[in-house]
Amino acid sequence: MDLTTILTILSVVMIGGLFYLFYGQKKSNTDVKPINNPANSLSLQAYERLTLLVDRIALPNLISRTNHEGLTARDMQLVLTKTIRDEFDYNITQQIYITPEVWNALKGLKEKNLLVINQLASVLPPTATAFDLNKVILEYLMNDEKGNLHELVSAALSFEAKKLL
Repeated sequence: MDLTTILTILSVVMIGGLFYLFYGQKKSNTDVKPINNPANSLSLQAYERLTLLVDRIALPNLISRTNHEGLTARDMQLVLTKTIRDEFDYNITQQIYITPEVWNALKGLKEKNLLVINQLASVLPPTATAFDLNKVILEYLMNDEKGNLHELVSAALSFEAKKLL
């Protein structure tokens, strides 16, 4: 399968999950916990922290934060993928405070970003620079209608957090 097919399948699955999250779940008022509940407070903190994670691993933000002069495309690929994995791993314990659907959306975002970086890096010539890789990633995101997946995941986090308020 080519990159576009893989990303389309991944995006459809994630958008379906987010659609279910927003419209498929019906909760009664009795399911809402008071805000002063300690578990509720921990969940709100987790949603806040994971919103920051989504922002930090959004490819445009990641590229602007990790851009280094003089790196090869391969070096930049390693920096980007390591940063995504490190950020995700640092926040992995937060999954116990959030819904499984939102956690799966976060994992999907991480996997899609890694796939985009690795697939686009693999088609560049060996002499390509970090600038070349960053440029091709940003061009891909601008031309991909599902390039704003980080915004959908952020919206899902916000939606779930507001249910706790």
